[in-house]
Amino acid sequence: MSNLRIFAVNHKKISSLHINNMCSSKIRASLKRLRLRALLGRNYSSLPGLIGNDIKSLHSIINPPIAKIRNIGIMAHIDAGKTTTTERILYYSGYTRSLGDVDDGDTVTDFMAQERERGITIQSAAVTFDWKGYRINLIDTPGHVDFTLEVERCLRVLDGAVAVFDASAGVEAQTLTVWRQADKHKIPRICFLNKMDKIGASFNYAVESIREKLKAKPLLLQLPIGEGKTFKGVVDVVSKEKLLWNPNSDDGKDFERKPLLEMSDPELLKEITEARNALIEQVADLDDEFADLVLGEFSENFDLLPAEKLQTAVHRVTLAQTAVPVLCGSALKNKGVQPLLDAITMYLPSPEERNYEFLQWYKGDLCALAFKVLHDKQRGPLVFLRIYSGVIKRQLAIHNINGNCTERISRLLLPFADQHVEIPSLTAGNIALTVGLKNTATGDTIVSSKSSALAACRRAEREGEKKHRQNNEAERLLLAGVEIPEPVFFCTIEPPSVAKQPDLDHALKCLQREDPSLKVKLDPDSGQTILCGMGELHIEIIHDRIKREYGLETYLGPLQVAYRETILNSVRATDTLDRTLGDRRHLVTVELEAKSLETSSLLPVIEYAASVAEDLSQASREAIENGLHSACLQGPLLGSPIQDVAITLHSLVIHPGTSTAMISACVSRCLQKALKKADKQILEPLMNLEVTVTRDYLSPVLADLAQRRGNIQEIQTRQDNKVVIGFVPLAEIMGYSTVLRTLTSGSATFALELSDYQAMNPQDQSTLLSQRSGLS
Repeated sequence: MSNLRIFAVNHKKISSLHINNMCSSKIRASLKRLRLRALLGRNYSSLPGLIGNDIKSLHSIINPPIAKIRNIGIMAHIDAGKTTTTERILYYSGYTRSLGDVDDGDTVTDFMAQERERGITIQSAAVTFDWKGYRINLIDTPGHVDFTLEVERCLRVLDGAVAVFDASAGVEAQTLTVWRQADKHKIPRICFLNKMDKIGASFNYAVESIREKLKAKPLLLQLPIGEGKTFKGVVDVVSKEKLLWNPNSDDGKDFERKPLLEMSDPELLKEITEARNALIEQVADLDDEFADLVLGEFSENFDLLPAEKLQTAVHRVTLAQTAVPVLCGSALKNKGVQPLLDAITMYLPSPEERNYEFLQWYKGDLCALAFKVLHDKQRGPLVFLRIYSGVIKRQLAIHNINGNCTERISRLLLPFADQHVEIPSLTAGNIALTVGLKNTATGDTIVSSKSSALAACRRAEREGEKKHRQNNEAERLLLAGVEIPEPVFFCTIEPPSVAKQPDLDHALKCLQREDPSLKVKLDPDSGQTILCGMGELHIEIIHDRIKREYGLETYLGPLQVAYRETILNSVRATDTLDRTLGDRRHLVTVELEAKSLETSSLLPVIEYAASVAEDLSQASREAIENGLHSACLQGPLLGSPIQDVAITLHSLVIHPGTSTAMISACVSRCLQKALKKADKQILEPLMNLEVTVTRDYLSPVLADLAQRRGNIQEIQTRQDNKVVIGFVPLAEIMGYSTVLRTLTSGSATFALELSDYQAMNPQDQSTLLSQRSGLS
């Protein structure tokens, strides 16, 4: 009993001593931290907005100043290390407690089951975190060509991008594609040469490939210390400091930054001084303000130029997109990621530094772009919005200009990959996740109300009149959406039973809204549902998602290539439609001519003879064009769409009282008659192919491509490998990944991208037609 009393007294002493020693402000801060965590309902290792042990107000955490926001994307070729780099960024910023690995399937941004199984990114994922007082909204994008649309729609709403390169390969096929997409949206970017620890990594080779293939001017802000197995750190060219990572550190947090000294590193200091002088001269050539500064105060000695002045000039040059800063490191070995984060905040623009012309018309009213839709089983459609101006709040009614409808946002969330934090409001420059928007789709423009849209339209009109520009009213208001590529593969999809057909239709409708590059159509002859996608992997993933997410065991038919058809000569046809429905007589007589076009055009080019154009009403004109377009959807050979055709309407006689539907039907039937008489040609999709293979296996790969009707353009040397670049028909490349693995013992990789449609030769065309008709 006495022992218990002594323990109780000692415990009281310790408790009172502990409370006396804790200052009251710390208690308040602890309580505030607990309250904040309870409010947000998630236990983070550090909340967004918390740096060290500082606690900020909830408002500053959710809505930081716009100058402190960075909306960036990570883009690259397959396997350059995008997701691993993102994972390290999240770890060092304090968002995650442990380092995820793509191979282990435990990364934050690859949260879909299919992504974790395959070790690839399929859907872009948004993550929000803070770094040294800056709010960074980061989007990890896919590298596979089948998911190019994911990259496109994310780049549309970003202010800057980090292009990740494999230092042993430099610029690869998909790197060129994403770089062109970034050029199209005028996005400033920085380059990160990853995998510097890989055998065969070469900093100089990678930089030279950026200069030659991307036609960009690289600004070397860092140089590596060693390459391959000897890589241990980087040298900061701007500040003349070396950054060395502790080899015994498991997570890469432990590194030291030392200034270069004449005593300890004379050779390295000389090399870095030369590199810094070259960098200063390069930036001075591109930026007049910096050139004046250098020539004025520091012309005698570049060493006296402060690092801050050089950093500001590099920031301006990056924004102007006249050059790209280059950094290096190894994300997998946890080296060089923290300086990359510093470079993102230092050189990439904030939302207010990007010049968006349409913002002046909204005058601070809400203007946002829906760039991605996800379906959640509990919450329904989740719509990602980039807010360009104004404020979004929960329970806010918004107007969708594209859909011309008003909806209400029920909840507002901050996206952390597949986990979300609910918030009351969000200001311009941020990326939000909204619940409750049932009709909003990818590419829709969101404003606060219809009256706000009309007011913005009037301001745009006045501005247009001043500058003598005539734009369509709606075009001025609508933010540019996303260009959706045409699918190249299709196959039939069947539910397990007729009773499950409505469930399959619902699943496909949800998946189409999420992924606009997926097209679903109904075969008019067989009544089967046809799935159209961007590639084998794309359709395979959709099939898998229907099974896992919607619980449907569907059956896929064999994959078919999306051919197109055209005609080779000029043909005329006449048709008369004479029907009596009730007491009304519908009579139409049409004469038209179809001929081939020199230039490529997916839609038919429609012309009218002078005698026809004079008396044609707008309703009749629309009916004619609808009929011609519908006739071009199914060609006479394979039922594929017709392209590269010009149609001239020579004569049109319409009986009074004839309906527009009858005009459409007659014109459509007449064109089909003309197409059947013409000399017809099948066009097949041609793919750009790039195969990276070791010298030992080059011969069997070339022999196999020759059998596949491949056309080799060139064979490049990349370090110890050979890169075969050429064209190959899509029909011949199905299942190629398995064959290539077998031929090269798993050592080769390849990348595909749609190039164009080309005419098939007569022999291949007749073989294809025999197969389709079941004769071979």
